Amino acid sequence: MEDVDRRKRVKIEEQSERLTVRGLSGKVGKERNLKNLVGTLIPSTNSDSTFELEFNWEDEIGVPGAFLIINRHNKEFYLKTLTLTQIPDVGRVHFVCNSWTYLPGETPEGLRHYRDEELVELRGTGSGKREEWDRVYDYDVYNDLSEPDKDLNWFRPIFGGSIDRPYPRRCRTGRPSSNSDPSMESRIGILQSLKIYVPRDERFSELKMEDVYAYGIKLVSQGLLPGFKSVMDKISDEIVGTLEHILHHKFESISSNKFNEFSSFKEVLNLYEGGLAIPKLSFLESVREKIPSEFIRELLRSDGEHLSKFPVPQVIKEDNDAWRTDEEFGRELLAGICPVVIQRLQEFPPTSKLDPIKFGNQNSTITEEHLKDHMNGLSVWEPIAIELSLPHPAGDAAGAISTVHTPASNGAKGTIWLLAKAYANVNDSGYHQLVCHWLHTHATIEPFIIATNRQLSVLHPIHKLLHPHFRDTMNINALSRQTLISAGGLLEKTVFPDKYSLAMSCNMYKKWDFTKQALPADLIDRGMAVEDSTAPHGVRLLLEDYPFAVDGLEIWSAIRSWVKDYVFVYYKNDEEVQNDNELINWWEEVRTKGHGDLKNEPWWPKMHTRDELIQSCTIIIWVASALHAAVNFGQYPYGGYLPNRPAMSRRFLPKPGTTDYDELETNPEKAFLKTVTPQLQSILGISLIEVLSRHSADEVYLGERDTPEWTADKQALEAFDKFGANLRDIEKNIEAMNLDEKLINRTGPAQMPYTLLYPSSGIGLTGRGIPNSVSI
Repeated sequence: MEDVDRRKRVKIEEQSERLTVRGLSGKVGKERNLKNLVGTLIPSTNSDSTFELEFNWEDEIGVPGAFLIINRHNKEFYLKTLTLTQIPDVGRVHFVCNSWTYLPGETPEGLRHYRDEELVELRGTGSGKREEWDRVYDYDVYNDLSEPDKDLNWFRPIFGGSIDRPYPRRCRTGRPSSNSDPSMESRIGILQSLKIYVPRDERFSELKMEDVYAYGIKLVSQGLLPGFKSVMDKISDEIVGTLEHILHHKFESISSNKFNEFSSFKEVLNLYEGGLAIPKLSFLESVREKIPSEFIRELLRSDGEHLSKFPVPQVIKEDNDAWRTDEEFGRELLAGICPVVIQRLQEFPPTSKLDPIKFGNQNSTITEEHLKDHMNGLSVWEPIAIELSLPHPAGDAAGAISTVHTPASNGAKGTIWLLAKAYANVNDSGYHQLVCHWLHTHATIEPFIIATNRQLSVLHPIHKLLHPHFRDTMNINALSRQTLISAGGLLEKTVFPDKYSLAMSCNMYKKWDFTKQALPADLIDRGMAVEDSTAPHGVRLLLEDYPFAVDGLEIWSAIRSWVKDYVFVYYKNDEEVQNDNELINWWEEVRTKGHGDLKNEPWWPKMHTRDELIQSCTIIIWVASALHAAVNFGQYPYGGYLPNRPAMSRRFLPKPGTTDYDELETNPEKAFLKTVTPQLQSILGISLIEVLSRHSADEVYLGERDTPEWTADKQALEAFDKFGANLRDIEKNIEAMNLDEKLINRTGPAQMPYTLLYPSSGIGLTGRGIPNSVSI
């Protein structure tokens, strides 16, 4: 890093001298050095450090308007504030980095060149391999998920850049092509994952990096490699390839063993009470000579040690069996981990929208006859029924083979009903993870981050508005491409679409509509609400006890009110929006590059008015903060108990007259568990969602900023204070509603209050809290 830092210093010094000579940086005083810099910066620290310096005052300079800092130390640091005191006729001048806010046409003359030049540097040249010290933001397609140099099993198609496989763009790293396929980008090893390129300003803080490292160790220790952390320092470059092979081989070996079956729900509960033993693995002998013996002993614990036990998920904390009830199954569609899919049935029986020429008759086969014995005074529109479909053996054009299942509580039919709900949850789990979570929050937000940094100066008010809602997203997405959504990654191992996972989200991106990411528009589109100008949020819910929608509309409206107040500080009319060249370039690049595969869709806002700007920024903030919180931080509270949210199914429903069918009655728990997620994938999946459901120590929540003086504009600060007060009131209302016994969907049989849209939170696995950004 020393050579790198020296090159950076030389570049900065040359740039400073060049600009000063040109007369483009105003009147510059004499250089001064910080005191006690060396001794303070050498140790790594997560706390702030304070330094002193002295300036000889020069009257001709006037009141300081900016300062230039040059780092000649070989260790990086982030400058947060600078305070000058005893300035004649002024007293104290306090600078907060990036606190200035100017529209392009209002930028002081001395800063305009700096503003334009920084944007040019951030865009880069579109070529070359990016290095860890670069700050370049550029676009690329998802061509980095495959490892074609291995074999066909590690091949995945390119997502993005074509009509057939459209996808949002991701950050370009510029790594060289793979050897066997020049269209594919080469990959780095799994043990080098934390070094994957993201622009320097987007990298995790030291504190967040420590959390991510610790989470990774926990994931590996519980799901794959117990003892990993204690020997990490022993890894040498020569054995990295061998270890990566072991990671893959160990997983595959355990997966194929018959020990990976749960036999009872009590055995599942042992994961939270005492841990689970795994047997010795015979394949270790084949690699023992390749790595040190102590490494084998410590890293690859083949001695039958118990895996670390997991925290008890909230869904079984009060009652181990409440998850089985139909009431809890239905409630979680409204207040669970994926409450954004349920739709109002507007015709009976439901009809398919699939092309009948390609897919045959896919219309529902549910009839009133199926439901009549379960009505209990309800209409045909109100009982639960589950229809399961399989592809027709004659091909897609022949339609589907469907069976309809209705509630039952005893015998084989009771087990079949429990399995029918499990199959529904398996489908919902995969759709949630790949579409509602990954695609609709992580993937679609990244192009906005790239475009914002390329086209909106840090001085721009919209950059300042949106920047907190982009924190850590590019870094977590890069790690996801490296370890989760790549070929053979953890996501493929734990959800049912397996190697077709990204293809599934790709197909759903074809239907993505930016304007329908607004919560009111989404609710109307799903038939869960209607427009109503007399309602508090402009929409009226057709199901009043819908916790996600009720809380979400409050949060949505608070965000929109804040964005409106903020935008009105800087744009006095629509003409100022239309005359903002940075804003125009930003929105054009979002549409034509970041989401370029959908650039011709008619729903894109024109960005000609303040209302369009307010609505667009509100959508971006809502998706990055509240929507992501709603579909992410409930993963462990609801899905940490795999029987409640199985991620895969391994067999069809048993047919009458078979031994498997008899088992539905004689040993229903075993029959259920041998159908859903097996033991190892359960451990791995639980480990993964435990990590994803945690709040880090440096999290910044909605209504907060990482510094109180994030802007120098008093009106903006006052509007933000009002936003924070609104959120605190919303928290109180959520607490009150959760205590209202008439609102049965807010707690349900599991006695689990809905808190996923409660704005604030502490550290760790809380099941609540709305971070500003997609940060995990």
